[in-house]
Amino acid sequence: MSTVADLGIQTNTKAACAALNIPRATYYRQATNLAVAKPDVRFSSPPLALTIAEEQSVLDVLHGPRFRDFAPSHVYATLLDEGIYHCSIRTMYRILAKKDEVRERRRQVTRSHYEKPELLATGPNQVWSWDITKLKGPAKWTYFHLYVILDIFSRYVVGWMVAHREQAVLAKRLINDTCKKQQIQPDQLTLHADRGSSMKSKNVAFLLADLGVTKTHNRPHVSNDNPFSEAQFKTLKYCPEFPGTFGSIQDARRFCHAFFTWYNGQHMHSGIGLLTPEQVHYGMDKEVIQQRAAVLKTAFLKHPNRFKGKVPQPLPAPQAVWINPPKDLSLTEKTNNILFS
Repeated sequence: MSTVADLGIQTNTKAACAALNIPRATYYRQATNLAVAKPDVRFSSPPLALTIAEEQSVLDVLHGPRFRDFAPSHVYATLLDEGIYHCSIRTMYRILAKKDEVRERRRQVTRSHYEKPELLATGPNQVWSWDITKLKGPAKWTYFHLYVILDIFSRYVVGWMVAHREQAVLAKRLINDTCKKQQIQPDQLTLHADRGSSMKSKNVAFLLADLGVTKTHNRPHVSNDNPFSEAQFKTLKYCPEFPGTFGSIQDARRFCHAFFTWYNGQHMHSGIGLLTPEQVHYGMDKEVIQQRAAVLKTAFLKHPNRFKGKVPQPLPAPQAVWINPPKDLSLTEKTNNILFS
């Protein structure tokens, strides 16, 4: 820059920059920076910073039994009202941050631990799943409530009811009547449900205790802990005849009566080897599978080349059904015709 200045005295700055091939903007910028350059003064710590002893006194206040559960803003305001000032709110946060003591307090709250339900059914009337869904009524914001109890092994709907409201007394009556109809004995059945008000009510809990029925519940906010009831409701609401809305509770009951008659007795369920829930629930599945095997064998003997030399077999009936199978289940168990949620 000094060379340009010296040469500029003899000619001018523009000619000097052109002769030395230096852009004039660069020359002026650097000349300005040199003119306003500040002395390099460095402090080991900010001149207004608290001393180590003062920081420790602030920490002692924040850690004390009086203020340890309060935010720095609360501590600051409380002390200020008492005529005491240590430092600003921001400085309190800065001191706490040095000790890694600033974090989201809600993440420190210890919540109850809920065990994942692991339920196994190897036959009918061992594990039932029940839930309640809403059916739209004739006017906006009006609903009827459909209660459904499902056997997870056979997918058989053992009990259902349509009511005007969701109520623990109604659930208790349905469960009691269904257990009597299916002749449930003490310590035979596990009844699984989500955490709705009716499911967790004392009325239902006392009834199940009297009947000797074990009750289990979903984990909070886990939708796939009750998969069989959810799948059954989807089959109900996605069937072609489902009207979407019902003109009266009598219409809803008529539709559900026809639907569950079809579902239990005619619906070839893909989850149970294309058998009907009624066949599996009442032990008619073996005879049906034998008949299907005989038909397939006849077809094989008639045209063996169409089956590549191997006699086809019908889909088997379920051997066991899980809600949340254990992770350590062996590969043999997973492939040996065991159904999972």
